[in-house]
Amino acid sequence: MFCNLKRLFVSVYICLVCLLAIATFLEQAYGTDFIEKHIYHSFWFCCVWGILAVAVMMASAGKRLRKFLPALLHGSFLVILAGAMITFAGGRKGYVHLIAGNKVSSFVEQESGREIDLPFTLLLDSFRVEYYPGTEAPADYISHIRVLRPGQGADSSSCSRTVSMNRILSEQGFRFYQSSFDEDRQGSWLTVNHDPWGIGITYAGYILLGISMIGMLFGRRGEFRRLMNHPLLKKGGVFCLLLLAGSMQVQGRTLPALSIRQADSLASEQVIYHDRVVPFNTLARDFVMKLTGRPSYAGLTPEQVIGGWLLRPEVWQYEPMIYIKNRELCRLLNLKTSYASVADLFDGQRYRLQDFWQGGRETGRKMSPLEKAIVETDEKVGLILMLQKGTLIRPLPKDGGVKPLPSPKVRAELIYNRIPFSKCLFMFNLTVGLLAFFHLVYCGLRHSSERSALSRRINRLFVAALYAAFLFQLFGYGLRWYVGGRIPLSNGYETMQFMALCTLLLACLFRRRFPFTVPFGFLLSGFALLVAHLGQMNPQITPLMPVLVSPWLSMHVSLIMMSYALFAFMMLNGILALCIRRHGKMLMLLSRLLLYPANFFLGAGIFMGAVWANVSWGRYWAWDPKEVWALITFLVYGMAFHAKSLPAFRRPLFFHIYMITAFLTVLMTYFGVNYILGGMHSYANA
Repeated sequence: MFCNLKRLFVSVYICLVCLLAIATFLEQAYGTDFIEKHIYHSFWFCCVWGILAVAVMMASAGKRLRKFLPALLHGSFLVILAGAMITFAGGRKGYVHLIAGNKVSSFVEQESGREIDLPFTLLLDSFRVEYYPGTEAPADYISHIRVLRPGQGADSSSCSRTVSMNRILSEQGFRFYQSSFDEDRQGSWLTVNHDPWGIGITYAGYILLGISMIGMLFGRRGEFRRLMNHPLLKKGGVFCLLLLAGSMQVQGRTLPALSIRQADSLASEQVIYHDRVVPFNTLARDFVMKLTGRPSYAGLTPEQVIGGWLLRPEVWQYEPMIYIKNRELCRLLNLKTSYASVADLFDGQRYRLQDFWQGGRETGRKMSPLEKAIVETDEKVGLILMLQKGTLIRPLPKDGGVKPLPSPKVRAELIYNRIPFSKCLFMFNLTVGLLAFFHLVYCGLRHSSERSALSRRINRLFVAALYAAFLFQLFGYGLRWYVGGRIPLSNGYETMQFMALCTLLLACLFRRRFPFTVPFGFLLSGFALLVAHLGQMNPQITPLMPVLVSPWLSMHVSLIMMSYALFAFMMLNGILALCIRRHGKMLMLLSRLLLYPANFFLGAGIFMGAVWANVSWGRYWAWDPKEVWALITFLVYGMAFHAKSLPAFRRPLFFHIYMITAFLTVLMTYFGVNYILGGMHSYANA
């Protein structure tokens, strides 16, 4: 009987994971409305989850789970599913359109389009958009609303209440969220959610899940503590010690430019750029970087280059400094190198790029590589034209309407701009990581009696380099945090920086007991920084969009990135185990040990994100591709916890292959969704 239940559970579990993965690609092909109607909001999809819940309950009863924490963990999932079912069956969602001075006592239901009466009346006093000082970047959208009871007039003394991003209005079980506004700023659109029972039950499940995960990590009689005290891992430190123990482009002629003294004096002058106040060096550096792909040009500082363009544009327009990486476009423009001048792009008054542009006529069509290169080149020409017209540089207004930066913050940003943290670190980490790995393999081929004092000194040098890399990365990350005035976790570049920092920190923590984490830490952090550097993931520091101005952001992203770093360690550990098969059992124990905090961090990050979404958008789960793939990752790694029920996970070879393969879901969640599927979370790649 129990074997049949186990087969049912595993079959439904695997089918559900596959179904979720397929649904994200179907959504890309057929649209969100189609996939919500036919899959996510369908009766049969709810039945699949119901069958899984019943199978969990029956399997738990069949095994007679008497351990409190595992039972609580599985029970919390059932409570979360029950809350989701109640939300699906009994919750109401819709929207309300408020116009200043007009009373509204109903909302439009999302699914049926019917008007549903409210037990009170809403009156919009005013709507406004808050901007970051001196910029046109929205900081928040704010509606001032009065809630009128039956029989209460508009001229009553009821207090005005505020609805904004990450600040909701709750009244008699109805929750209102800021979602949009009219172009004339006289009207506001609010999302309405009425779910008096589902949210509370789901949140109770989240709390139970958090309690059970913390208990399983710190409980004295838990599996995690047992793995920590396993004899093989106690010997792991000694065992592993014995076994594994941009060039400058120099021009041939002098270009007209500002003197170095004049340029340096301009570097700290403050301007408005990218919707924030910055030193002029930041704007100049981005200008040169966008055009040439390098932070300087022909031995000139960024300030000298911009000064040269302003003083002698008739000379600089013939300078080949616009980098074009597309070979086909270079051929069409008859370029001998990958660099074009402004003069190369014009034939008299005719703009040559227009001759090759065939896009923009078919909506929804994906641009070809040539069309993308034309758009990128056109943007670079646009920057030069903005500079010449005087619209690129925006000095601070003289009326004092924009507060200038304090001197320490200006100096900090200048230091951050002049030290290429990512480039230096990825080159250093990958180089030292490869050397440390080869040294580890060399030590593994020797017997313990052959171990030399030189080998120990080399190991100490690698450890010292690890701490130096971590401190350097921490310094750069801290500078970016201080300069931006927020924790750097809002885009792909910053999350890769954070992942590299977490990886180095984990290597520092684990290196004494598991020395092979030293090369792992170098290699993983180096590759993360290389991806950030090559991908050009928006290195500019910009203000957060309003929905991201929330304390939930740092908790949500940091927990998930910590889990990704641990999953990456487990993947490399699996590869190492396949190379050294006879020691696969000890390495399997290490991966099983890391599995607990890794998946628990991911689960906590997912459900914190759900709470954040409920606060911001009025729903804690939207079946966005990023959410779905994060859930898939959580479910895939969750299978590996059931080694007692699934004998395959007790075999080291299968376990390590599974950990390597499972890491593909992490890559899909972080990279694949951003570049292939898109969705609400695609701003992470902005």
